Amino acid sequence: MTVRLRKTRKLRGKTTFGHGRIIKNRKHSGGRGNAGGQHHHRINFDKYHPGYFGKVGMRHFHLTQQKYHCPTVNLDKVWSLVTEQAREHYAKNQNEKKIPVIDCVKAGYYKVLGKGLLPKQPVIVKAKFFSRIAEEKIKAVGGACVTVA
Repeated sequence: MTVRLRKTRKLRGKTTFGHGRIIKNRKHSGGRGNAGGQHHHRINFDKYHPGYFGKVGMRHFHLTQQKYHCPTVNLDKVWSLVTEQAREHYAKNQNEKKIPVIDCVKAGYYKVLGKGLLPKQPVIVKAKFFSRIAEEKIKAVGGACVTVA
């Protein structure tokens, strides 16, 4: 479009150039970004973003997650931590008074949970933690739960 046909030619001499009252059409009249959230924009923040300002809870300096690291394994997967040959060997020789020992901590699991069924074969399970149901099921098949540090 040529210069002589543009809207600015008609607006020359008009004080606000088509932008309403004199103070309107400044660049950032309300402040940039979240400015004024506790002052002139308070109604908007309180209405649409309740709880945006303030603190909750206690401070915990140098929060690390390793103390909460506790991988779990269910009872139906416990026998997969030893080889299938070992399970069959102990199943055949049950009268030898030898019971297989499954070390869950060595396999990277700290807690044994009680989901699933165990084969009717006694077993010693070593772990840091046992759920109540897991302990009951292991003892029901004649096994034992050993807690390890």
